[in-house]
Amino acid sequence: MSKRASLMDRRALFSSAAAAALLAATGVSAAGAPKSGGRLRIALSGGTRQDTWVKGDGLFMQVARQGMVFDTLTEVAANGTLRGELATGWTASPDVRVWTFDLRRDVSFHDGSPFTAKDVVASAAGFANGEVQAVGSHQVAFRLHEPDAGLPMRLSQPEFYISPAHAMGSGIGTGLYRVRSFTPGQRLLTERVRTHYKDGSAGWFDEVELTSIPSEPVRGQALGEYLVDAVDLRDAAHVASLPDIALLPDARHPTQAVSSDVSTPAQISHLRPLDNLRAAERWWFA
Repeated sequence: MSKRASLMDRRALFSSAAAAALLAATGVSAAGAPKSGGRLRIALSGGTRQDTWVKGDGLFMQVARQGMVFDTLTEVAANGTLRGELATGWTASPDVRVWTFDLRRDVSFHDGSPFTAKDVVASAAGFANGEVQAVGSHQVAFRLHEPDAGLPMRLSQPEFYISPAHAMGSGIGTGLYRVRSFTPGQRLLTERVRTHYKDGSAGWFDEVELTSIPSEPVRGQALGEYLVDAVDLRDAAHVASLPDIALLPDARHPTQAVSSDVSTPAQISHLRPLDNLRAAERWWFA
């Protein structure tokens, strides 16, 4: 082997190792890097005509909020580790009754207004077991009635999303996708925020469309006729005859069926359907 070839091999090894490390950090398999583009179409159960951005706990609205229109202070990665989302870090008092969260400074809501501590205070009024105070423009303190060592983990749950203080309940968030149209119990169409703080590491689809289909056999039929790219399900028999689909997280205990046109990260969270409700954020088209 020549010296030149050896040098090229070492450079290639370094480059591939660096790429693998970068991909691993985002939970992506080195076998296939994410590609941007396309409209992800998901048919879901749980939607009702009474759904609003503040009411409605069915799967349809959970997916709409988590990883799409809104962000939470923390998030659980596909590998189960807790990391910051709108929060960059947190500390607790010795008795775990006072938690201080540092907030991101590079975040805007979909209407262009900056994200600050006042938005967390306004949003947390509905779910904090205690008092939440702004400590400067980008830091908040949760002063709890009872000790809670699990508060950072709890704040990753879909019901603890952050809204703008000036437009609570409006469907304006800081998430990767802004609302283009929303018909309760029927359809949500969103478009990617190209200047999002996660750009380049998450949010690969140009658009995401959610359709409410209460009947599981009908959702399976929509997938089989290529009308949608993914559906939630409980019974694999409804899609057993369909070609070119994958059952996730596995064929024995599926919670969703996904077209082979959709690529997924190396790890898929099993906490909830659709990659812990974050399929729109983490998946991409092959």
